[in-house]
Amino acid sequence: MGAPLSTDHARIVPARPERSSADAERLDVWGFADSGFEINARGLVQARGHRYAISGHELPHLLAWMQDVLDVEIDPADRFPSQYPTAIAESRAGAALRAALEAALAPERVSDDPALRLRHGHGHTQEEMYAIKYGHLARVPDLVVRPSSTGDVCALVELAREHDACLIPYGGGTNVTDALRCPEDETRPILSVDMGEMNAVEWIDPENRMACIQAGAVGRHIQAILAPHGFTLGHEPDSVEFSTLGGWIATHASGMKKNRYGNIEELLLDVEAVGADGVVSRSAVGPRESVGSEPKRWLLGSEGTLGIVTRAVVKVFPTPERQRYGSILFRDFESGVAFLETLARRGNLPASVRLVDNLQFRFGQALKPASTGLRVLKSRLERAFVTGLKGFDPERMVACTLVFEGDADQVRAQEREVYRLAKRHRGMPAGSENGKRGYELTFGIAYIRDFAMNHFILGESFETSVPWNRAVALCDNVKQRIWQEHEKRQLPGRPFVTCRVTQLYDTGVCIYFYFAFHFKGVEDPSETYAEIERAARDEILRSGGSLSHHHGVGKLRARFLPEIMSPAALAWKRALKRAVDPDNLFGAANQGM
Repeated sequence: MGAPLSTDHARIVPARPERSSADAERLDVWGFADSGFEINARGLVQARGHRYAISGHELPHLLAWMQDVLDVEIDPADRFPSQYPTAIAESRAGAALRAALEAALAPERVSDDPALRLRHGHGHTQEEMYAIKYGHLARVPDLVVRPSSTGDVCALVELAREHDACLIPYGGGTNVTDALRCPEDETRPILSVDMGEMNAVEWIDPENRMACIQAGAVGRHIQAILAPHGFTLGHEPDSVEFSTLGGWIATHASGMKKNRYGNIEELLLDVEAVGADGVVSRSAVGPRESVGSEPKRWLLGSEGTLGIVTRAVVKVFPTPERQRYGSILFRDFESGVAFLETLARRGNLPASVRLVDNLQFRFGQALKPASTGLRVLKSRLERAFVTGLKGFDPERMVACTLVFEGDADQVRAQEREVYRLAKRHRGMPAGSENGKRGYELTFGIAYIRDFAMNHFILGESFETSVPWNRAVALCDNVKQRIWQEHEKRQLPGRPFVTCRVTQLYDTGVCIYFYFAFHFKGVEDPSETYAEIERAARDEILRSGGSLSHHHGVGKLRARFLPEIMSPAALAWKRALKRAVDPDNLFGAANQGM
């Protein structure tokens, strides 16, 4: 794939990433096995592990803050014990299919282990995580298979056709759209195609600034492999530690630093995939082409329905000379959004710009470890300065975190422009330390959802994109709708609902919502949560937002497609699926296909 554009320069062939037992992941919760949140012997929340800035610290304010926001009492000793793993059905894969797979791949790369089958049958929606701990999954893959080459994937397609089976690709398992959930009515054996063996950066072309990377390569490994050679891909979604290049392509993903490096479609130069008819590939890679309708574009956002991505050629960038963090306080969310719109129109954006609303700002404060010594005095003086002398209202103020990347001149210019525009919108610089903490906290707090579930709290995130002139109203409408739905069902306490603006465009923004509620005493809390989330999505569409910005559709949002696409557009989608995969060998059934 991607024949050399010239033969007068050398490509770098990096070593494969080494597997480490220290990086073991939990099967029943998010993330690394050595990280997470727990109640310690002192009855306080503590972050386990060592990977994140928050790790190893007690969080003395968090539990009391959660009780206040949710308006419920949370007894640390009162737990909702997990019943993981849920029972699963016996594998439907017959002896002939298994023998053929083992002959094609190798016996050790074909597994019917129940724990693996269960993990490969779900992503990270709250419904799935609740189901594996307190309910069940109606259908899981019958076998997990691990190809190590494009040829292996071709062999899997032919064996699936021969033995009347179907294939569902598996990357990092981080999706939040039910994309991995197996169709309950699927009677054929389901093979989960785990792409983890196809994890190499095959080559780096330093002159033309591109790299060929296999689809199973995980984001954190891509970063680690490119860095010693002076390059970065720059694609950094919240799930970068666990999600894969193939998953980014299949879900049409976006990253936190897209302002500098672009979304996945802007990074993607070429893609190779295996479809029902064989390998879909090109002979060479150019900076841009006009060659008619391109399979590359069909595969973006295809969510495993058209084929399995095996590798891609992507842009890479020199490692930035400088990286600096920053933060700004604004008096209210509206002022913050107005600043973002002005900034977006000026260009030369920082790599990452994120604005959190007041509740999420206060959540970040509640996640701070206890201060000691002079830091206590410093914290009090800062609070007095901001809320007293400067007159910021603690119940309305919001925060914007920034990451500046580039050479020294670029970073200086970005900082100068950002803080000049912030002043125009009555914003106040809040320091690089707060900016760094706010950015890095994203990775640590991902673990809090599973901790909260142990204490009768269900929570999840969902996102949208919306034009500038509707952004503030959409946030207000969605929050109000969730409050109404919560009250209508007479659920305990109050809902936790908050939002942040995470990506900027000339025409609008991406908005990320977080919603949680206390469910002790609630009958079927997971379905109740799903009902409210669907109502929130309905409100998003009514308020001018998109069905998704980067999470995709999967099965979770497929019901909304007729609201955003005309009958003819939906017919085109179905016709494409029938044309390229008439036997439905790729049976994920995402997007209703």
